Amino acid sequence: MDILLLIKSFIVLIVMLGILVIFLVSRSKKKQKIYEKRTKEEKVKEIVSHEFNDFLTVIKNRQASSEELKKALDGILEYHGTIPAKLGIRLHPEFYKYSEVILRLCRHKQTNKDLIINFYKKLSKRNPSYAKEIDDSLTKGINSLGM
Repeated sequence: MDILLLIKSFIVLIVMLGILVIFLVSRSKKKQKIYEKRTKEEKVKEIVSHEFNDFLTVIKNRQASSEELKKALDGILEYHGTIPAKLGIRLHPEFYKYSEVILRLCRHKQTNKDLIINFYKKLSKRNPSYAKEIDDSLTKGINSLGM
């Protein structure tokens, strides 16, 4: 009689455990859907805004896909493609933002050679007076990978 009670108790515990696991899985799916909805809304906000810092935020995001990186780089080139002129022999302080973009682009997980080369070529073509500095930034970015 004790064995029968033990078996029934064990079956009840397994059924309760199954119910709890199903409940836990269904809640995590709901949370994931909510998270996906939020990220889609954030992406829409990023696309609407054309501020340099918004594009830089996309590049800083380690989870950004290569397509998001491409959109951000195209936005930088389209809306902020021209670096202000040099101040004599000194670089304009705005140049350091572009240098940071190049460095972060080189270090990003989802980047590829096409993104880097296209951005480098287009930025150098639009800003010939900064060609050497852009090249130096690219070299630093590639060297920072430590390969």
